[in-house]
This record gives sequence, structure tokens and C-alpha cells, in this order.
Amino acid sequence: MRQGDGRPTRFRVAVGGWKWQVALMFTRRVLPVGFAALAATPAFARNARGQGSFDAFLDGVRTEARRGGVSAATLSRALSGLRANERVLELDRRQAEFTQTWPQYRDARLSTARIEAGRRAYADNRALLESIQARFRVSARVVVAIWGLETNYGGFTGNFNVIEALATLAWEGRRAAFFRAELLAALRILDAGNVSVDRMRGSHAGAMGHPQFMPTSFERLAVDFDGDGRRDIWDSRADALGSIANYLGRNGWREGEVWGFEVLLPRGFDTAIADHRQMRPMAEWSRMGVSRASGGGLPGSPGEWAIVIPGLSRGDDQAFMVGANFIAIRRYNPSNFYATAVGLLSDRVA
Repeated sequence: MRQGDGRPTRFRVAVGGWKWQVALMFTRRVLPVGFAALAATPAFARNARGQGSFDAFLDGVRTEARRGGVSAATLSRALSGLRANERVLELDRRQAEFTQTWPQYRDARLSTARIEAGRRAYADNRALLESIQARFRVSARVVVAIWGLETNYGGFTGNFNVIEALATLAWEGRRAAFFRAELLAALRILDAGNVSVDRMRGSHAGAMGHPQFMPTSFERLAVDFDGDGRRDIWDSRADALGSIANYLGRNGWREGEVWGFEVLLPRGFDTAIADHRQMRPMAEWSRMGVSRASGGGLPGSPGEWAIVIPGLSRGDDQAFMVGANFIAIRRYNPSNFYATAVGLLSDRVA
């Protein structure tokens, strides 16, 4: 549902075995009383694929979660009174409409305000970051950069009820299996006592806390860095930043190696080989005429490296030489835009 933009929103309503498509106009976020009553009826409460009511879906989740060991008390606290959240669905559908160019994306994330806030965050947490770097062998600057891009250094971690958001997306059906697994993981996290239902807030897609972990990532990679017996990525800065470092460390981070750097490509360079998956020795790129944008030839770094041009599909030619640590950042978010912006921000925060 698009709310407040004056556009009609269409719903399918099953009445007496027939499906009717109804167009309703909304100009405010508050639903008319008559519509609210209609939406509450079992006939209306069907997902996008017309497969069952939301309440019936939750009954199935309860059964599966109980089989997996989640307590009845946790399920009562987490699932009672839930309703499908139309705002979650609206935001989820918008993701496919991402249209920013690389310069727009880069400049928004490398603003002076974000860089200065990152430097303050690094300075204020220096002792903690140094201890995290020592334990996980991951660059503290990159940890801070991810923190900055994900939640503006903890400034905004999301205000959606994670259980409600995940239940809505799992019921809606477009990516049902993925979100159902995340929902069940979120219920296990609650049952383990890591966070309360009220505090388990996050993005519309269920990404949680300072590092914006999905629940299955939390289960695998969140750490109790402050040693209080809970893995708390919502209110413990130590746990949140330690968890980011652990995520990178478990996904191929190489201690002491740069993520990458900007390069200049020679005239006639074949951009078909500008791909993070096409790794070659640095010497081979040098023989092709690739050079550092800051001046001079390429360093004699060991290992294999790739060229990426984040905005290539839209005609932008800014290019970067990237290595294994770029790939580790991409595992946090599989986007060349994201991984390059993290790397560039990390170069500036300390």
C-alpha cells in the first residue's frame, strides 16, 4: 500500500469463491474504520499469492518453533497480537527500484558529516577498537566504516518490530523460505535471552542492531565481547563492533592487507575483465598499463587482485584495484557500491 501519495491501491478480496479486485484511495496513514474491519476478515487476510490467512501462517510458525525447542512463553510474547505490516511490504517492493548512480551513492555515504562523525567515533572508542582488532585481526577502521554505513555509528538502528517484519515478509510469499528461516532464528534469539521482544527492533527487512545483522547471521557470528553472558548488538557497543569484526574475520579477512585503492586504466582497456571475480597477480595488471590514481606504478603486492568499476553500467569510469579484503566486505553486503564505499570511508575515519 502506498500511503499519503494519493495513488489508488488495489486489493483482491475473495467473496463467495470469487476474487474481486478493489481499488481504494488513501490520502492518510490512518485506515478508514470500514476498511479496517474488512481487512480483519479471514477472507481478506490472504497473502500476495492468495495462500492462507496471516493468523493461520502464525499458527504454523508456532508449531514449527515449538518443535525446534522455542518455549511457549517466548512464542506468546513474540507472536501474540501480530498483524501483517503493509509498510514493510511497501518498502520491500521499493528495493528493486534502486536507481542511484555510483557518484550519487558514493557522495552520499562519504559526506563531510559522516566522515567527521566516523573520526569522532573512532577516537571515542579507540581502546575498544584496538582490543577488537587484536582479537579478530581485522582492521578497526573498516569495522567503523561498516558501522557508519549501516546505522550512522549507531545513530539509527531501525524502529520496526523485527518479529512482525519478518513474519509479514515470510507470509507475503515472494521470498517465503528465506524470511521464514530468519523468523525462526529471531524467535530462538529471543528464547535464548539475548534481547527482549520490545528491544528487538531493526529494519523493515529484519536487519538488527548496530551492525544490522539478519537473525541467522546473528546466530552464527554475533559475539559476547563484553563478557556479560549475552550477545547484545542493540545496546552493547562492544558486542556490536566485535560482531562486525568477527563477521569479516570469518569471511576471509587478511590481516595487514589493504582493501584496495583507486587506479587509472589505460586507453582501450577491456572493461569486460573489470570484475571482482577476475583476480590476477598485480604484475599482470601492471603490464596492461594500469597505474595508481595517486601517481606511480602499482605496488608489488602479493596475491591476486581484481579491477572493479562500480558505475560501469551507467557510464562512470572510476576504477579500483581490489583484493581479498574487498571480497570479505562484499560478503557483508554483496554490492560493489557498498564494498567500495566502505573501503573509501575506512581510509578517511582514522
